Amino acid sequence: MTNQKKDKVLLAMSGGTDSSVAALLLKEQDCNIEGMTFRSYDSISNACMEKESGCCNADSLFEAKKLAESLGFNHQIIDVRDVFEKTVINNFINEYLSGLTPNPCVVCNKTIKWGKMIEEADKLNCKYLATGHYAQVVFENGRYFLRQGVDKTKDQTYFLWTLTQENLSRTIFPLGLLTKTEVREIARKNNYEKLASKRESQEICFIPDDDYRRFLRERIPDIDKKIGQGDFVNTSGNIIGKHRGYPFYTIGQRKGLEIAMGYPVYVLKIDADNNIITLGTRDELFSDELIITNINLMKYAQIPENMEAVCKIRYNNHGESCIINQNDDKIHIQFKNPVSAITPGQSTVIYEGNDVVAGGIIAKIS
Repeated sequence: MTNQKKDKVLLAMSGGTDSSVAALLLKEQDCNIEGMTFRSYDSISNACMEKESGCCNADSLFEAKKLAESLGFNHQIIDVRDVFEKTVINNFINEYLSGLTPNPCVVCNKTIKWGKMIEEADKLNCKYLATGHYAQVVFENGRYFLRQGVDKTKDQTYFLWTLTQENLSRTIFPLGLLTKTEVREIARKNNYEKLASKRESQEICFIPDDDYRRFLRERIPDIDKKIGQGDFVNTSGNIIGKHRGYPFYTIGQRKGLEIAMGYPVYVLKIDADNNIITLGTRDELFSDELIITNINLMKYAQIPENMEAVCKIRYNNHGESCIINQNDDKIHIQFKNPVSAITPGQSTVIYEGNDVVAGGIIAKIS
């Protein structure tokens, strides 16, 4: 947290437990707070900023405002539906149409919170931006970088790998040294029992039923006609069945394939250009290496050659031991043990201990 109490802090508020407790902690430090909540998708507030049920509805906008008023600081609700549509949602749709699997919260953090929110911070003369993420910002050897939150089960550094040096220099994470249990207890001690008991959810904020296939069909009414059925093939290239269209499948998928092979099969590869999906066994899902692009370096300005690290290929991944090498704007990752279901379009985040070294988008698997 900041100890520069004279500098204004813009706090991203969702109405959920985490950002509300962040407000309580900043208030205890006597910080000069400005609160802000984004209306990003219809009645959704602060999309992707705090993955809790209740943060993505109209009530939460006003819960955030009510909390700010009770703590005595200003609060604004900003309509960003247009930019959210053009960035986060359009990216989500286009990635699936390209045969990739997107990560909308990573895009949202880059374009909305540490994009639009910093624009608003500058307008309000706020030096710092605070959020309810479970993460820490560290400054060592002339570099700002992320360090995992104390609560490893809630750590959110995976979603924050796009943050620049400028972003990090202005960011405060009041919850970085706390566990979720401690955060809920702080809410209770301050007589916010409703906040302390809020249930968490994991669905995409603008797809509350977690059915992205329905969402794509609603957004692209003629998607079935434009793309149509395609071929399932095996690893030898032989046609073994028909599928409903490549955007409706993801790497590693087993359920819902509607094909009987006499043994379990999984999606191994998606060929968007030809509307072909390759199926194979679980063993064939494993890969030894990958390449990430669109990289953002954190802990080091240049990655040391043959650096030993751990990388996460998805949020709930425990981390995989690897050797990494940087090649201009790409990073090659060689796993010490084969890894299952590496998915192009998803983020990979590289760690040294608890520190974020770099992140990028999975572009190629071998």
